[in-house]
Amino acid sequence: MTLPLVADPQECRDFLAANPQVQFVEVFFTSMTGVPRGKRLRVHELQAIYDYGRFLPGSILVVDTTGADCEETGLVWEDGDADRRARPVPGTLKLAPWLGPDMAQVMLSLYELDGTPNDLDPRHVLRRVLDRYEADGLIPVVACELEYYLVDTERTAEGDLQPPKSALTGQRPHGIQVYGLPELESVAPFLRELWATADVLGVPLEGAISEFAPSQVELTLKHKPDALSAADDAVIYKRATKGVALRHGCEATFMAKPWADRAGSGFHVHVSIANPAGDNLCASEDPQGSALLKHAIGGMKALMGDCMAILAPNANSYRRFKANSYAPVAPTWGVNNRTVSLRVPAGPAPTRHVEHRVAGADANPYLVLAALLAAAHHGITTKADPGPAVEGDGYAAAARENTRLPTNWFAAVDLFDRSAVLRDYLGDRFVDMFCSVKRTEQARFFEVVTALDFDWYLRNA
Repeated sequence: MTLPLVADPQECRDFLAANPQVQFVEVFFTSMTGVPRGKRLRVHELQAIYDYGRFLPGSILVVDTTGADCEETGLVWEDGDADRRARPVPGTLKLAPWLGPDMAQVMLSLYELDGTPNDLDPRHVLRRVLDRYEADGLIPVVACELEYYLVDTERTAEGDLQPPKSALTGQRPHGIQVYGLPELESVAPFLRELWATADVLGVPLEGAISEFAPSQVELTLKHKPDALSAADDAVIYKRATKGVALRHGCEATFMAKPWADRAGSGFHVHVSIANPAGDNLCASEDPQGSALLKHAIGGMKALMGDCMAILAPNANSYRRFKANSYAPVAPTWGVNNRTVSLRVPAGPAPTRHVEHRVAGADANPYLVLAALLAAAHHGITTKADPGPAVEGDGYAAAARENTRLPTNWFAAVDLFDRSAVLRDYLGDRFVDMFCSVKRTEQARFFEVVTALDFDWYLRNA
């Protein structure tokens, strides 16, 4: 079952008694765009947050990716930039060793002044979806996998990104070397500190692999029967990864497509459905899974296009979707097949589940889980039929059937805006505000004249 929404004030007293060295605390929450924002406080300010909360402007939930106000939301001037109350999330007050030995952090979530959960806070959007499962006696069990690149803090002479030099070999990685062990060994100091940090944070971080490009890695978070806590883990993990990387002289980027000619970075989510006794309702000797799993896949497949604005939230996100790139381009499903969007992995019957492979690593974990679990629940309740599983090349099957996901940012936001099902699950106000923020970002992004504009059009137009 999910934890209480707000932490008990005793949690703070116990933590400070056990960690008298702590002098500073970073408090943070996650806005719609998935960027953690907050404050660094003196330790004597912390107990008041647990006793009552901390006032923060409601407009901070709807800033764009760069942190700029989105006036079109109506939450800046029309709202008087009014405060909401931020409350600590249970179990997230932890030491933050990458920030220093006297540092801690705690995650916050936003509420109205009367204590009502703020319906634009991504944590509460996900909680709203999970309430639908709880009402039906169902428990989503999820695990998150995030791919990302380690990049040098120094650019090339041309201003391009480059892989960092290994602290052990002094060399920059080159070639793909997927699942390469020397590639992992070359970043072993970073990985060792990352695992140690995850243990301090209580984040269940598991194994690492070298992914499909130089300096690209993937680590898995252990599955949990609490999707809200699993999303918290993903957010905390991303934040810690970036901090630990800087301590090793490089940056961790979760940008969906940092290089045009190299693999993009995905955010894969493994999902099964349990009952309150903990039984996997997707389990079946049939490799395709139980009827309930097929219905969930049917819902995910039917609403995949509607979800794309959340799964691929930025302009750069759409550079990732190319045929034969391990990034899905169509709403397809199959068994033990990485060329489809929804993969039922191989394994014994009790482990049967679906891997949702569409989201980019740049997406907001709360909103990704909210959208795909909403789609799965809709499929279960309507007994959606996913159709026949794809065998063989999923990209070729998609081309034959002429079924594709939205291929650009504008189309995806428009489709999300019109989705009656997602409005029902996520809330009309959230959908309206999310679309407003993304349309503001679109206008700001495309009004910038780039070097490519000059290369293509300065003389040729």
